[in-house]
Formats: sequence, structure tokens, C-alpha cells
Amino acid sequence: MDHRTDSPPRNYVWQVLELFAERGTADAVVHGERRLTYADLTGLTRGLVAALREHGVRPGAAVAVLTANAPESLALHLALHLLGCRAVWIAVAPRAHQVDFARQTGADTFIYHVAVHAEAGEDLAALLGPLPVLCLGAGGRGPDLLAPRAPVGEADLAGLTADVTTEPESLFQTSGTTGRPKVVHHGHRLYRAMPSVAEHWLGGGPLPTRHLSMHRFSHVSSQMASLMVLLMGGLLVLTEPVDVAELLRLVARERINSTVVTPPVLYEVLDLLAEVDMDVDLDTSSMEMLSCGGSPAAPARLAEAIDRLGPVVRLVYGMSEAPVITELCGLDHDPDHPERLQSSGRAFGDVRIEVRDGDGRSVPPGVVGEVWVSSVMVMEGYWGRPDLTDAALVDGWLRTRDVGRLDEDGYLYLVDRADGVIVTGRASVNVYSRPIEDVLAGHPQVRAAAVIKVPDDTVGEVPHAFVVRTPGGTVTAAELRQLVTDQLDATWAPRGVDFVESLPLVGFGKVDKRALRERFVAAP
Repeated sequence: MDHRTDSPPRNYVWQVLELFAERGTADAVVHGERRLTYADLTGLTRGLVAALREHGVRPGAAVAVLTANAPESLALHLALHLLGCRAVWIAVAPRAHQVDFARQTGADTFIYHVAVHAEAGEDLAALLGPLPVLCLGAGGRGPDLLAPRAPVGEADLAGLTADVTTEPESLFQTSGTTGRPKVVHHGHRLYRAMPSVAEHWLGGGPLPTRHLSMHRFSHVSSQMASLMVLLMGGLLVLTEPVDVAELLRLVARERINSTVVTPPVLYEVLDLLAEVDMDVDLDTSSMEMLSCGGSPAAPARLAEAIDRLGPVVRLVYGMSEAPVITELCGLDHDPDHPERLQSSGRAFGDVRIEVRDGDGRSVPPGVVGEVWVSSVMVMEGYWGRPDLTDAALVDGWLRTRDVGRLDEDGYLYLVDRADGVIVTGRASVNVYSRPIEDVLAGHPQVRAAAVIKVPDDTVGEVPHAFVVRTPGGTVTAAELRQLVTDQLDATWAPRGVDFVESLPLVGFGKVDKRALRERFVAAP
């Protein structure tokens, strides 16, 4: 390895492929009826490097990718990064957001997965104009990168990458709940840290060697989870998003002991298990680590998960800008600290967390302020937006724009987004949505709840709730307001309550509060 200061750091993909070589014929990935060994995944990656070079993709290229949750996505990710390319991961989103994202990132090539995104890929390719188009699979708008070819050996791979001097990087699309989606830039630093991050993630308990991923590769957290499982020699089971019955059948069939779900999916799992007698098709006994993240989970439903599934739930908090910030493993009832069910856990790995006031000064435990984090996993910045980057990254710290507090033991409690804080009354009292949502969701006839701030002519701003009742639930708005008044106080009680069939979601299971605000404004 060359340690000269004028040489780029060794590309992390070589280390990944060395680890794959050690595992050889062991199963690496399951996708439907397909089972790929580590050797198969290595061969697929090498073949894609050759195909990309053959079709004009060069080091430093910006390649926009619309892909599926399939082994080809993993291999393409590694191939692009081995070539020192900028991988531009297009999320499933409104078409206008996809086009805007690709253009913001300077994409010079477009690749799409034909089997899953045939129509969307055709449409997007047409809208992106003269960009060269390549396909994963036959029958698409461009050449098939997976077309049969002679095996690519290690020496061949070294020749194909001999001219690579650029470092790999990836760009991701934020959910856009606060406006135009931002472009998050993660560089070589994040990916070089993956092996040590994986060791920390899996070192705290039983090795989750059989991990189910049903979140698309266009999310940085999904990429990290998939790569970390493989780096630790596990089995990765890939599927597109499925209903909870099929999810539980997959868990039973493959003896899955690790997966990641959002709170809405966790609630659906609990509701289904409560309705049916346990049988072999819905057996969850193999589960050892059920990670739950993307948005806060209601403490009442977490208590139910502990009772039904045991101490297997792992709470995680992160964002596109910093994929993992906190974790709380082996969630269980703690009579000494029942409030921990409202926590996001403690700092993960090398993460440092501070809660700061409006002037950027750290505040003591128990005081609410903005959450700042520092870690090797923090983004490089917002692509093409130095103004946004300078506002978000300050002296090596990321301003998350989340509001919360730390306790004396380092547990983080999130209460709102900075732009969601409700300032109400003559004394300008700050009211936060998360505590209200937790109280509402604790009612036995409430399945889910979300709170937004709305204007009020008398006190400035007041909370307004959107509530999903359980089937047959009859709880009234007055009863819910009284519940919040009793557990918090009257200032926190929502002025209005709308009962809805479901809450709008974006990205990784996050409630789309922008859509709720638009619904409130549009209501007669």
C-alpha cells in the first residue's frame, strides 16, 4: 500500500473483494429463488467493471442509477466505486424530483434496472435527454451491462482499474419534506470506515448472520446495512418492499435474525401477530435484532413489541447526512428507567453528540436545544450548495436541525424538528410535537398520530393533531385533548384533531408533515 501523501488512499473496494475471496463458496446473497455465493458476487462485480469500461464509463464519471433491491445493485455499487466514479442514487420519488436530482448532480450516464423499473427508466431516460443510457438486464433503452462475457480475473481487474486516480463518492436524495430535496454527498471517508463500523455494530451481541433488507439501495442507511452484513461474513436476504405477512414468512423461511423496519411497519407486524395464532409461517423466534428507525416510535407500541417479541428491538436514529447517530439495543422494560422507551439511545461508534443553544453553546443535561453531531460518518456536504453546507457543517460538527435533550447517562431524547417547534402564548412557551404524539399514540384506540403547528390569532401558534384510530375505535377529539391535558398540560393539548385513515409517509417511513400542513391549509 502506497503511503505517500500525494497518493489517494487505497480504494476500499479492494479490501471488500479480499474479504469476499476469503469466504469463497459461502452463501452471500439470497434474492427470491436465487442464491449467490461470495465468489458469485465477486464475479458479478468484476464483470460489471469490464462492462462499464467497455461502454465508456471512465474514472471520475457521475453515474445516475435507478435500481432495484437486488444483488446487481450491490455489485454495481462496488464496480462504480472501484472505478472511482460518483454514484448518483435516484430514489423512488416524483419524476420531477428525480430529474432535478440527476441534473443537480451533473450525471453524465444513466443506468436503470429493467426488470423493476422498465417504464420509469424509459421515461426518465427520455427526460434526461442526450445522456448515454445503460441497463441492468435485456430489453431496455440501452446496452445490457449483464450480457454474458468471459470471466474477468484478478489480473484483468487490475488492468481495468490501473488508471483510477479519483476517489469514489456517492450522492443521495433527501426526502424533501421541508422543500426542494437536497443532495447529500458522502465520500471515500464513509466507505473506508465501513469495516470498523460493522465490527462495532455487530460486536455488541450475537452476530446477525442472516439479515433481511427490504429498503432500497438508494438510501445510504440501507447501503450501509447491506455492506456491513457482507463485511462481517453474513447472509443478506434482499427483497423489494412486501406486506407484513410476507415479511414474517421470509423471516421464518430463511431463519432471519436481523432486519430493519420503520415504526409503521413495526406496528403492522404487532397488529398482525395479535390477530392470528402463531404458526410456522409467522414464526419470529429466530429474530435477535429488530432494528427500528426512520422516525420516532411510540413508547406504547415499543412496550407491546417487548411483550410480544422479547428484548430484540434495537432503536436507531440517523439521517441521510449522518446514517447512524444513536442506538438502543435489546430494548426491554426497565423499572428504574421507564422513560428510556422515549429515548433514541446513546451515541453509536465514534459519534459525539452535543445539545446546543441558539448561539451554538453546549447546554447541560436535561436542557432542550439543537442536536449537533460529529463522526466519520457525517456527510461531506450538500452537493453544489456551499451555502447550505456552511450552515450545516460548523467546525467539524453537523447541525441536525433536530431538537432534543441528553440525560445524565448520555441518552438522547428527541422532541421535534427545529422548524416544527410550536411557540404559543403570551409568554412564548415552546411546545414540541413528539411528547404530544407519544401521549396520543398511548391511547388504546389510536394506531398512529402526528402533530404539526398551525397559526392562531390569539396565541400565535397551537398544536394540531392527525390521528389514525384502530379499527372500530371511537375515541373522540375531546377525549384525546383531555388525555394530553392530563399527562402534559392544557398548553400542549391540540387545538384541533383530524381523524384520518393513514398518515402520509416519505423516504424511510417518515411522516410527511409538509403534506399534513398542506392538508390543513386546504381544509374548508
